[in-house]
Amino acid sequence: MGIDLSGRTALVTGSTQGIGAAIACRLAEAGARVGVNGRSAEKTEAAVERFTAQVGDRFLAVPGDLATEDGEAAVAERLPSVDILVNNLGIFGAEAPTDITDDEWRRYFEVNVLSAVRLIRRHLPGMSERGWGRVLNIASDSAVVIPEEMIHYGTSKTALLAVSRGFAKAAAGTGVTVNSVIAGPTHTGGVEDFVYQLVDRDLPWDEAQREFMREHRPQSLLHRLIEPEEIANLVTYLSSPLASATTGAAVRVDGGYVDSILP
Repeated sequence: MGIDLSGRTALVTGSTQGIGAAIACRLAEAGARVGVNGRSAEKTEAAVERFTAQVGDRFLAVPGDLATEDGEAAVAERLPSVDILVNNLGIFGAEAPTDITDDEWRRYFEVNVLSAVRLIRRHLPGMSERGWGRVLNIASDSAVVIPEEMIHYGTSKTALLAVSRGFAKAAAGTGVTVNSVIAGPTHTGGVEDFVYQLVDRDLPWDEAQREFMREHRPQSLLHRLIEPEEIANLVTYLSSPLASATTGAAVRVDGGYVDSILP
């Protein structure tokens, strides 16, 4: 079953590194033209140069802070129409529950939820008119298994599951699918920093990772962090015509972390 996204245009938010970068490259490998997004124009251009050297000339730099209305408008000016929207942008970090301020709660909601809502609101009508489109919201196991040290993050990702389901209903019968992807603990630079917030900073990375999974994510059936490319593989499938009957779903690529027999 080959995946061919030739002729499709994708936007992957927060895609200069980590999971977003892996998704952008996988979509491009499948033939899509991909808008690469980051807050900094310099960093976004550098990522496009790096991806182009790896995959080919299929990338467009679309910098902008999507946690703001002005940033979203700037991205839309450069890339006004997309067939595939991957809302990957997100922030996370460990903090004691009673220390999380109102401003921090608002910041997590702006970045992790409203950035996705703004882009769906802009692009869903065009997708529906054309009779084809894919919207993927990158959620997290933390949406279902709320971590004590990341209540604000987990809550924002729970909201994203609801956003996905609601917009899937809004797109019913149009040929557009809207899904969320529940990603499990994944190996990125940001996650390495997070791991060292919770384990001994003097440990070598392999030992630190094992201790983190054993002490803080014992539910994982992989007993390791997921690689970004493993998330990107599922996102690329869900972005393709092959996934035409999957919509309104929360699809898991979590290494068996969520202890549930339901998707």
